[in-house]
Amino acid sequence: MAISMLPDLPKSRTEPDGSAVIRVLSYNIRSMRDDEEALARVIRACEPDLVFVQEAPRFFRWRKHAARLAATTDLVMLSGGATAAGPLLLCSLRATVERTEDVLLPLTRGLHRRGFATAVVRFAGARLGVVSCHLSLQQDERYDQAGMLLDRLAGMGTPHAVAAGDINERPGGRSFARLAGALQDCWAVRPWGDEHTSTPADPHQRIDAVFATRGVEVLGCGVPRGLRGVTDADLCLASDHLPVLAALRVPAGG
Repeated sequence: MAISMLPDLPKSRTEPDGSAVIRVLSYNIRSMRDDEEALARVIRACEPDLVFVQEAPRFFRWRKHAARLAATTDLVMLSGGATAAGPLLLCSLRATVERTEDVLLPLTRGLHRRGFATAVVRFAGARLGVVSCHLSLQQDERYDQAGMLLDRLAGMGTPHAVAAGDINERPGGRSFARLAGALQDCWAVRPWGDEHTSTPADPHQRIDAVFATRGVEVLGCGVPRGLRGVTDADLCLASDHLPVLAALRVPAGG
């Protein structure tokens, strides 16, 4: 059953000055183990230019599964997947890809390997570094990884950057605060939609987020419950996380 419609989030567009309004979506998809058709419906309804995926398929024929997700959502694979230990980036044909890199983070014995899917892309006259991340469940390792994420963004050589993913921590935590202290927490800047991302059946905590560097204008960010084409049923069937959708204006230059 659909819920009441949200106010409009700005659509993707190019401004006369060369700046770009883009839609970015962050989504932990639990290795596509849930309802793939529901997942595809949610992503398509969000009309993203970039999708920051966490828990992409990582094992047998993982590229085939990721390519299928891209095809069914009218997107293309950009970087990541098993080669980044789970984070994946998808993009629309609107993006011009400058470069990509998959980064594996130091392995802590007894814990899961983590990584970043990264890319530099252009939308019209706007140049942007992007990183999809899924931080550790272990507190100290997660804090270190938050620092590595900030270092990665700073070293991308772009005037603006966006990082998004499953932080595995609420905003009051040390790692979340480390990121929010250096970047814009897009939900906090311009809330839109719902806040909590976990769990779909009982949303009670925000552990997934979109962050942007200071020069990026946040036009709205939140869980797209009530967005036209997105139903409660699909959100519950698609994954064990809710997605986060943001509209951003990226200045021209760089």
